[in-house]
Amino acid sequence: MLKYILKRLAYMIVTLFIITTVTFYLMHNIQGDPLTAAGKTLPAQTLENYRVKYGLDKSTTEQYKMFLSNALQGDLGSSYKFAGRSVSKTIKETAPISGRVGGQAMIVGVIIGLTLGIIAALNRNRWPDHLISIIAILGITIPVFIMGSLLQYYLGVKLGKFPTSGYTGEMKYTIIPTIALTFGSIATYARYMRSNVLEVLSQDYILTAQAKGVSRFNVIRKHVFRNAMLPIITIIGPQVAAIFTGSFIIEQMFSIPGLGYYFVNSITSRDYPMIIGTTIFYAALFLVVQLLVDILYGIVDPRIKLAD
Repeated sequence: MLKYILKRLAYMIVTLFIITTVTFYLMHNIQGDPLTAAGKTLPAQTLENYRVKYGLDKSTTEQYKMFLSNALQGDLGSSYKFAGRSVSKTIKETAPISGRVGGQAMIVGVIIGLTLGIIAALNRNRWPDHLISIIAILGITIPVFIMGSLLQYYLGVKLGKFPTSGYTGEMKYTIIPTIALTFGSIATYARYMRSNVLEVLSQDYILTAQAKGVSRFNVIRKHVFRNAMLPIITIIGPQVAAIFTGSFIIEQMFSIPGLGYYFVNSITSRDYPMIIGTTIFYAALFLVVQLLVDILYGIVDPRIKLAD
C-alpha cells in the first residue's frame, strides 16, 4: 500500500507540473494581455508601469520561471483584477465557503439519492420506481439557476423562511443554495444506484443466498449494498472536486463569496495569477480525491488489489 501511494504521489507531482505549464503558456499565448482593455483609458506611461510591475514586459519563459520559483515557495502571486489581493490568500479564504455549500449539497444528495435508488430497484416497474424516475428526470433537466430562483421566491420571499442572498457563516444562509444544488445530485445518484442494485440482484450469488433462506434485509445489507456501492464511489470522486467549481452560478445568484466567484471573474478579465492559481488548486484537489477513491476501493472490497 505504501509503495503504491508513493508511486501515485510521484505521478501526481508530474501531472500537476504539466497542467501548470500548459495552462500558463496557453494563457500567455492568447493575443494581448490583461491590461489591454484598460489601456484604452489609462495613459501610456501608467500602462507601461503596470506591465513592469507585474512582469508583463518580460518574455513568457522569464515570466514562467518567476512564477514557478514563487509557486514553489507557496506564493501564487497577486490578482490583477482585485488589486492587492493575494491569490493564495483568496483560495484559502474562499475555498472553505464553496466547499461548505457544495459539500452539504453532495452529502444530502448522496444519502437521499442512494436511498431512492435502492427503493426504486427493489420496487422495479411499480409506482415507487416510476415516481423516483420522474424525480430523477426533473432533477437532471431543470437547470440549477431555475431551481435556485424558484426556491428564492417560495422559501425566501413568499414564505420568508430563509435569507435570499448574502453570507455571514450562519447555516440559514446556506439552506436555499444547498437545496438548489442537491436536486441534481439526488437525480444522479438515484439513477446510478438503481442500475447498480438491479445488476447485483441478478447475480448468481444473490440467487444462491436467497435459495439458502437468507432474509431479504441481510441480502441487501451484506451483498447488494456493498457491491452496488463500488461504481458509485467512482462518480463520487470527481463530484468532490466539482463541489468547488460547480456551484459558481449559485454563488453568483445568492451573493456567496466563494471561490467560484473569483474563478469566473478571473477568466473573463484574463487575470493570469488567479486563473493559474485556481487551476492548480482544482487540479491538485482532483488528483488527491482520485487517489483516495482508489484506496477506498480496496477498503470497500478487499478483493480489489492495488497495482504496484
